[in-house]
Amino acid sequence: MKQYDVIIIGGGAAGFFTAINTAQINPKLKIAIFERGREVLTKVRISGGGRCNVTHACFEPNELVKFYPRGEKELRGPFHTFCSGDTIEWFEKRGVNLKIEEDGRMFPVTDSSQTIIDCFITETQKYGIEVLTGQSVQSLFHATDGWKIETPQDQFKASKILIAAGSNPKIWDMLHELGHTIVPAVPSLFTFNINDTRIKDLPGVSAQASVMVNGTKLEASGPLLITHWGMSGPAILKLSAWGARILADKNYQFGITVNWLDHADSEEAETILKSIKSDQPKKSVGSKSPFGFPNRLWESIVKSAQISSELKWADMNKAQLQALATALTSAKFSVNGKSTFKEEFVTAGGIDLKEVNFKTMESKLLPGIFFAGEILDIDAITGGFNFQNAWTGGFIAAKSLSI
Repeated sequence: MKQYDVIIIGGGAAGFFTAINTAQINPKLKIAIFERGREVLTKVRISGGGRCNVTHACFEPNELVKFYPRGEKELRGPFHTFCSGDTIEWFEKRGVNLKIEEDGRMFPVTDSSQTIIDCFITETQKYGIEVLTGQSVQSLFHATDGWKIETPQDQFKASKILIAAGSNPKIWDMLHELGHTIVPAVPSLFTFNINDTRIKDLPGVSAQASVMVNGTKLEASGPLLITHWGMSGPAILKLSAWGARILADKNYQFGITVNWLDHADSEEAETILKSIKSDQPKKSVGSKSPFGFPNRLWESIVKSAQISSELKWADMNKAQLQALATALTSAKFSVNGKSTFKEEFVTAGGIDLKEVNFKTMESKLLPGIFFAGEILDIDAITGGFNFQNAWTGGFIAAKSLSI
């Protein structure tokens, strides 16, 4: 039986970050990372289209937590210990400089995820951390002086274990058998499938909008992108994240209301339309979008209000103005299914957060077992926030693992 001081289950972002920080605090420890696949850090490799969205340029913990539909309350303390600024400093100390993009996302200046992977591999080699691939954990049980792990190849013992296996149902099942409550997994970041003539010919068109899920309190605002299969963009992704469980319960069949003027209501829209009618009476209604969004979208909205695009503004009657105001501020669409957003495979679900001590990341039920990353019922919207959760959890766990 092979003996280690610390075994990390999961060769992803959280696992590597924890192992490196643990070894840095206490270089004498014998540490191993177990990865069930043939390659480590696969999610890091594909993140951000191969550029690795390391974190987000939100440096205030109380603001940062607002990007987490699940975990907001629990992460406030940890983010005061290790936040986005600490992440930047951590990588800079190891020769990896990050840059901020317009939307706040942060990437290595090289624009390559390989930079992050090389950094982690170099650090594990520097500290003598063993990286064992093809090690699928078959069983996990408590021994007199720690924990015992069985894989198809070997048996291992460790004083302490950190589990950073992401959304791995097999590991969740093992932890459930050991007494942990597992919140069932549902997809979190996804786009909406919508088959509607109003948007059929508009793929690639984007506009600032607010979107509501009918019959719920779910509402989000931001850029909305029309795609070949329906709708995407930050506004939709926010709804999918905050509404992950509600929308799963609806089997992804539901109605939405889109306000193309963001937060203006139909009365305000009608006032604006009357002003346009007064200012440019001789122009055709469909000639140019008066609201800053693309002309193709404006033409579709005018058509959906059953108004000819050739009609002059002067000839618009009250009923037509009202119909156009409604089409602008409360366009109803039917959602019929979902699609995965790019390379993001984020799920809501995992270990019940009430069963974890967030000052140490240790299980409240199983002494000597720690957690980091998506194994927990924590998830965020897209933008580097899920990685920041991994870095923070790993850093905090490392302090206890190194003792």
